Order: sequence, then structure tokens, then C-alpha cells
Amino acid sequence: MSAMTSLFRVVLTALTMITIFTGLAFAQNVGMPVDKQTGFQTPVTGVMEFIVDFEGALNYLIIFITLFVFALLAYVMVKFRASKNQEPSKRTHNTLLEVAWTAIPVLILMVMAIPSFQLLWDQKITPDGEREYAYAGKLPAPEVTIKAIGIQWAWEFEYPDEEELAFSSYMKADDELEEGEPRLLSVDNQVVVPVNTTVRLLVTSSDVLHAFAMPAFGVKVDAVPGRINETWFNVKKEGIYYGQCSEICGKDHAFMPIAVRVVSKDIYNQWLNVAKVDIDEAGTLLKQLVAENQIKTERLARR
Repeated sequence: MSAMTSLFRVVLTALTMITIFTGLAFAQNVGMPVDKQTGFQTPVTGVMEFIVDFEGALNYLIIFITLFVFALLAYVMVKFRASKNQEPSKRTHNTLLEVAWTAIPVLILMVMAIPSFQLLWDQKITPDGEREYAYAGKLPAPEVTIKAIGIQWAWEFEYPDEEELAFSSYMKADDELEEGEPRLLSVDNQVVVPVNTTVRLLVTSSDVLHAFAMPAFGVKVDAVPGRINETWFNVKKEGIYYGQCSEICGKDHAFMPIAVRVVSKDIYNQWLNVAKVDIDEAGTLLKQLVAENQIKTERLARR
């Protein structure tokens, strides 16, 4: 194999990696996975926006390092090929070079660690109205608290601040799906939260390990029996968002979807008042209110 052929293959591989990694950096959809998806779901919280931006920056760093290494390999293959180096060099080490290839990766990792730890810290600390967040400044304290309880194989949700508001959420069977509802993600009772509102999320389990994962929110929390884990989210855009249990928990692990409906505060309050009495009736009302709101939005868009 000639040196030029080797160099061509190196360049081709590098270009392929650039294409792949660049595609990964862009989100393709809102609220749910789609066919041929290569990137994250479209972020609708500050946390997820931070994650997407951080991942994109790291991809460019990875591409640069990869191209640099490939360039060194290509240089070595051409410069020190056997046809031009009948007598190999007897050099065994270079102090400056060895210090450089140790110190530079350490510095790179330190630079990567700063935003990484900032992100982890912000994910774990629930806003109190005073703390500054790297991507959103000050955020209001939680106005809604939801407790998610994983069970084999469904979810139970409670609103501790409301009087006896609790319900189960099971995946819909194929014959129960309504028009436009995705298979294996739709549920009979959706979690409802208001838009632009900080929501405290408490996660636990009643049997085995589960995990509450909502990709568009940048939320993933283990549900551990006998322990309550806390996180939070503040969604910027109304809509329906889907997640799943992401901890293998038994034979029906794949059938534990989560559906969160984000609505205006007015619709949320109307739903809440009815849900305290009858969760099924509240679900019917929610569909009606969301449909009416969509019609109003479309009319305004035409003007």
C-alpha cells in the first residue's frame, strides 16, 4: 500500500467522522423519538439546552483531536517509511515531548471538567429564586411538586401540594390509541404541568429499581425503593413530551412510558380543579382545552 493511498484513507475517515459528529450535534424533533434520529430531541429546558451545547462543543474538540492524531500518523507513515529510512533511528525518548503529551491532555480534561461539574451541580440543586444558573440566571422557586413512583410496570403520580390528587399511568394498548398518538409511548393518564414554571420532581419506587427519564427536559433520575431522589425542571414550550423508564426492571421494562403535558397556567388550573375530583373527567377536559387552544393559535398564526 502506497503512502498516498494511506493518507487518502486517513482523510476520508476523518471527513466521515466530521459528518457523523456534526449530525449528532443537531436536534431533530420535539417531545419524542423519530425514525433515523441521530441527535438529541429538541431541548425545551435550560438544562437540556446546556447539555446539547456542551455535547456539540465536545464533538468539535473530539474532531480536532482525531484529525490531529490522524495527521501525525500520516506524517510518520510518509516521513519514516522503510524506503527512505534504511537505518532506523536509535532515539528512545524526548523529555520535552513526553511532558507535553502528558500535560496537554490533562489541561484538556480540566477545561472539559469545569462546564461538566457546573451542569451536574445545576441539575441537582432545585431553584430557590436566588441562585444563579449558568444557562438561565435566576429561576423561580418551585410552584408545583410531583412525586413519581415506579412500579412493575407503570408509574404512579402524586401532587403532594394538592388534596389527594394521585393517579396511575399505564401504557395504552395498540387498540386504545387515538389518532396521532405514538405507539409504546402513549399513556392513559398524562402528567400535567404549567409552562414556564419550576416543578420539583420527587422520584422513588415501590418494588425494584426504575429510572425516570425525560430526554427533552434533560431529566434522568433513578427510582430507588425506600429512597426519594429529587430533581427539577422548568419547561419553556407547551406540548406533549414523552419519556420512559431507563433502568432494566423486569420483563415489561420496555412498556413503562411517561407522558408529560405542558400547558398554560390557565389550562393547568382548570385541569387541576377537575382532577381533584375525577382524573378521567380531567383527561377529557384537558383534550378539549388543548384542542381549543390549538385552534386559537392557528387562527392567530394566519393573521
